[in-house]
Amino acid sequence: MSTVMNKKTLAEAVAVQTGMTKKAATETVELVFDMMTETLRNGGKVDISGFGKFEVKVRAERAGINPATKERITVPASKTPGFKASKSLKDAVK
Repeated sequence: MSTVMNKKTLAEAVAVQTGMTKKAATETVELVFDMMTETLRNGGKVDISGFGKFEVKVRAERAGINPATKERITVPASKTPGFKASKSLKDAVK
């Protein structure tokens, strides 16, 4: 059976492991995510040793087809966050 780790359960686990209140743990988790988001928004990378790297990947403008009308369209360039797992995380999951 699989378990889902979301922000709430992560904050609860931090509270239990550290003895922090749930409110303080939730604020800490939020702060970490906010800092990571801001770093990525500003073009930086987030490298967490033993876990992985987060970085913004740029997708170039490309030609596409509207599936409903079969009309050719141009899909604009965009940015998307990407994640590359570290070797130790990959090994731990095997």
